[in-house]
Amino acid sequence: MKRLRIGIVYGGRSGEHEVSIASAASVFANLDRTKYEPIAIRIEKDGRWMLSDRPPSAPSAADVIDQMRDASRLRGGREVLLPPRPGDDTLVLIDRRPARGDGDDGAAVLTGLGLDVIFPVLHGPYGEDGTIQGLLDLAGIAYVGCGVLASAVGMDKATTKVLFKAAGLQVAPWVVVRDTAWQAGRDAVVRHIGDALTYPLFVKPANLGSSVGISKVKTVDDLPAAIDLALAFDPKVVVEAGVKDAREIECAVLGNDTPVASVPGEIIPDGEFYDYDAKYLRSGSRTEVPATLTPKIAAEVQRQSILAFQAVEGSGLARVDFFLSGTSTLVINEINTMPGFTTISMYPKLWGASGVDYSTLIDRLITLARDRHARQQQRRTSAF
Repeated sequence: MKRLRIGIVYGGRSGEHEVSIASAASVFANLDRTKYEPIAIRIEKDGRWMLSDRPPSAPSAADVIDQMRDASRLRGGREVLLPPRPGDDTLVLIDRRPARGDGDDGAAVLTGLGLDVIFPVLHGPYGEDGTIQGLLDLAGIAYVGCGVLASAVGMDKATTKVLFKAAGLQVAPWVVVRDTAWQAGRDAVVRHIGDALTYPLFVKPANLGSSVGISKVKTVDDLPAAIDLALAFDPKVVVEAGVKDAREIECAVLGNDTPVASVPGEIIPDGEFYDYDAKYLRSGSRTEVPATLTPKIAAEVQRQSILAFQAVEGSGLARVDFFLSGTSTLVINEINTMPGFTTISMYPKLWGASGVDYSTLIDRLITLARDRHARQQQRRTSAF
């Protein structure tokens, strides 16, 4: 039986470039080679697509962290393009011939490479936000994960709060700060936040993940610096009230039209909150999978996770994060439509505890991608 050729796209133009490399390394290590032929496609920080001659490889947690700290060593390869139209050649490979002099400026020799499915192991803007999903839809290629709508609204923390609230889910009070308003009057924005919210606060870039650019703010004096930091990553910032005595509960969702939820897990950070360093660079934080919850609360986490997934029109996969205040109050935090995918990340760990190992999980995601694509191909493209 012919192996499916899977294009694994990683890197990207976001602050989560290194996290994406670590996730892709785990996918490469666990992809069933009897079923699939992996093709490594790295997106550089300048936006160039490269057919990598050194795919990331990280068999251990230490290697994952090492590659994140030194992503530059993975560079090298041939530049490729993905044409925005259906065809047998998903990628166009560019081999640049050097100039020979006498008016010869060289030339680019183009060859094609066909792919069956693309797995965009990309986190953050230009990867998890609907941009590449739109390109893949134009190219007519099956891909793992959510489509344009779910990816775009799931990336924007302010928009998801509106949708979650409309779906009947409880969210923490929040204020949106835009760079134009901040530049026009910092003092007025600070006063407005103080009138609307109660400290401590969390200040976040609206369109980013992996806790990049997030600060916990306990007093008004620390608020301007936190907003400045978040605005360095995104022109829109979400400032939200902290949830009192909160436990951080996460749940994984898998599926298309009939999604299912994993057992919930808990993050127990070693600092003020589960920031970037605690997630990837320090070893003090720990996870508890499954989380110690009553059966009633565990079932409610699963129900609300599926509801959140459906609220954004999710497909394929997502991880839904909650705060549990007291014994029974669930406050939804966010949805991640392409969560961290290393073997030590919560999404695979949650499914592992639910009876789905890493390789099987990848297999199911590829199957879901092909099923969704097949249904899309049945749509009419003409009124006549």
